[in-house]
Amino acid sequence: MGLTSRALEYVMIAVAVVCVALTAWLWPRFAGRTVRAWLGRLGSLAMTQCAIAAALALAVNANFQFYGSWDELLGGGDAAPAALSEVGGGGAQSAHVSGGLVQSAPPQGLDKVHGLPSGRPEKVGKVESVRILGRRSRVANPAYVYLPPQYFQRQYDRQRFPVIVAISGYPGGSYLLAQHLRVPQTAGGLIRTGAMQPAIIVMVRPTIAPPRDTECVDVPGGPQAETYFARDLPEALEDHYRVGHDPSAWGVLGYSSGGTCALQLTMRHPRVYSAAAALSPDYRVVNDPTTGDLFGGGPEGQRRKREHDLLWRLRNLPQPQVSVLVASSRHGESDYGATRAFLGAVRPPMRAESIILDKGSHNFRTWRRELSAALRWMSGQLTFPQDVVKSR
Repeated sequence: MGLTSRALEYVMIAVAVVCVALTAWLWPRFAGRTVRAWLGRLGSLAMTQCAIAAALALAVNANFQFYGSWDELLGGGDAAPAALSEVGGGGAQSAHVSGGLVQSAPPQGLDKVHGLPSGRPEKVGKVESVRILGRRSRVANPAYVYLPPQYFQRQYDRQRFPVIVAISGYPGGSYLLAQHLRVPQTAGGLIRTGAMQPAIIVMVRPTIAPPRDTECVDVPGGPQAETYFARDLPEALEDHYRVGHDPSAWGVLGYSSGGTCALQLTMRHPRVYSAAAALSPDYRVVNDPTTGDLFGGGPEGQRRKREHDLLWRLRNLPQPQVSVLVASSRHGESDYGATRAFLGAVRPPMRAESIILDKGSHNFRTWRRELSAALRWMSGQLTFPQDVVKSR
C-alpha cells in the first residue's frame, strides 16, 4: 500500500483501535508488582502509543503530502532515471533524456485537491501532474503545472507565456501549494476577472533530495539544488511549454523556505528570474539538523555561507536589477525585524515592496491572505506576451 493511500490510513486507524481495546481488556491481568506485570503494562502502553502515533502521522501526511512515497520517507528514490546518460563527450551539458525533460506523472495527490479547473481547458485552464528532470543536477522532481485558459485558445496559439515558479515550504510540495495555499485556484480567479495576466504556474518543492532540506543550495559533493532551479528547471520548461525566454518572463513565488528560495534565486540569478514574491522568508541560509552541512568547510565554505546571507549581499555586493516583494506581520511572525532590515538595505537598481499585516502567523491562513496581492504584484512585473513561436 502506498504511503498516502486511504487504505493504509484506515488499516492503521483500525490497528490503533484494536490496540486500545486490547489494552483495556488485558489491563486487569497486568495488575500486581511482579516483573511480568510491569513488563505487560509497559508493553501494552508502548504498543498503543505507537499505533496511535502512526495513525495520526499517516493522517497528517495524507492531508499535507509531506512525503509522497515510502522512498521519499526513507530518503531513497527520486534520482534521475537510467535513461539520463552522457553522450558525445559533452558532460552533463550534453546529457540525453529519453521522453523529454518534462514527463507526465501519476496524480501525486492532484486528484485530492479541491477546486481545480473542471471543464474544457480553453475555458477554465488545466493543471497537469508532471516530473521535471534536471540535465545537470541529475534529478527528477515532481511538480504540478497550471496552464491558463489562454494557453489553449486559438488567438494565443503562437504566444509565449510568462512563468511563475511557486515553491512550497519545507517539508512540503506541490500538493500544499494547490490544496492549502490554493495557488492555481486563486490565479485562475484573478485571470478570469482580468486582475492578473495569463501566466503558467509551476508548483514545486524546495528540496531535490528528500527528506533533506537543501534550501535551494548547491551542496559541495551533494545535491545541486541551485543548479536545478536556476538552470535545469527553466531549460526543461522552455523545451516543453510555450514560455518566454527572457528574464522578464520569469518570477519566483514561495512561502517559508520557498520564500527564502525565491529571494535567493532571484538575487543570485537576475539573468534567469526578474522578480520574487516571498511570504514569511528567511533572509539567510543556515545549517540545521534538516539541512546538514550545506556549504562545506574552510574559507570556501565560509564564503559560500556568507554569500547566501541576503543582507550581507545587499551591503557588500552590487545590487541586482530585480524586483522583490516580501510579506510579514508586525505581530505573530519572527521575521518582521529582519524584513524591515532587508527593505531598508535595498537600493537601485533593485526594487522592493512589502505586504505587512498587523497580525499574522507562520501558517497557511496568513499566506492565503497575502497570496492574491502577491500574484497581482507578480503579474505587474512580468511581461505578456513575450514573443511568438516562429512558424516551422
